[in-house]
Amino acid sequence: MIVIYTSPGCASCRKVKAWLKEREIPYIEKNIFTTLLNKTEVKYLLSRSENGTDDIISKRSKIIQKENIDIDSMSLDELVDFVIANPSILRRPIILSENNFQIGYDAEEIDAFKPRDLDKIASCDKSCPHYDTCGDVRCS
Repeated sequence: MIVIYTSPGCASCRKVKAWLKEREIPYIEKNIFTTLLNKTEVKYLLSRSENGTDDIISKRSKIIQKENIDIDSMSLDELVDFVIANPSILRRPIILSENNFQIGYDAEEIDAFKPRDLDKIASCDKSCPHYDTCGDVRCS
């Protein structure tokens, strides 16, 4: 199952949801402001990030800039508590599945979230007898 961490007004979040809906891929949406994150969840998100805090936390967020917070000097527990108290520091959307993890919307990288069987069903090339009718739509 795909889980998307979103926030209201996030254009990239809307793009991800639209992409998943177009392909009829089920997902769970977690609005980071209305669904409280727990410690286990935040630790898991941090562990999935390839580059640690740089990928997942926006160091340009208002709270970090205003309070001059040094994320890198925090212990893991301090960081987790800080994220829970200030979810706005998370980059969005965070897209998560068992095998894939992506921050933000990237039109090419998001294909990793397509079920493998979908390619077989939805692929069409010029050798298909229906290519003139649906090929352009199915190949885009």
